[in-house]
Amino acid sequence: MARVLVPVAVLDGETVSSGLMNLLSTMDVTVLGYHVLPEQTPPDQARAQFGERATAALEDLSEEFQTAGGDADHRLVFTQDRRQSIGRVADDVGAAAYGITGTTGTVNRLLVSMTGGVDATNIAEFVIGLIGDRGIGVTLFAAGDGADDGRLETASEMLADAGIEATTREGEGRPFDALIDAVADHDGIVMGERAPSLSSFLFGEEAERVAAASVGPVLVVRSEDDQRESSE
Repeated sequence: MARVLVPVAVLDGETVSSGLMNLLSTMDVTVLGYHVLPEQTPPDQARAQFGERATAALEDLSEEFQTAGGDADHRLVFTQDRRQSIGRVADDVGAAAYGITGTTGTVNRLLVSMTGGVDATNIAEFVIGLIGDRGIGVTLFAAGDGADDGRLETASEMLADAGIEATTREGEGRPFDALIDAVADHDGIVMGERAPSLSSFLFGEEAERVAAASVGPVLVVRSEDDQRESSE
């Protein structure tokens, strides 16, 4: 069973939507509680001061994931480099994907982006494990130069072989703008690490644009190279 890392700003009151919890009921989950420290604050000092409260919040979140049907554990980091810490923990736990919470409830239809030179097979395998035998609809999406290069057909055939019916859709114009246009018709999004880049999606303006366009959760599937490196 694949593992998904769900980063949460635990001391800032950030929580996880019921939509993401229910969507990940077929996955193993690690909830990563993090708190970004001022440059001069030692992590050990922050852990001594806030660790008990943060751990209690993470235990509650893990129990909620388990109530939704999944298997969840948790990690806690006090860090001055959020990006580095998230990547390190993803490697430590062998995460196949990152989960970004939304505010929606039940996810009935997923938009699965194949844009950006991603590995269609890798993403399709993740989606098959994610959906399982649930009746969640799937739209396979690609945009930009070379959008129709066989990725949509490959993914569609893999999902069909697993008993999952998917429609295909090609966007026009700039790939990210086309993705934003397509988001509105769906409750959640699955996308590859390079569609756009993971770092820009998690930490930059694009994350805010997707969050503004969709109230649903987003799952960013890590590249096979990163997954392989984290397991070695």
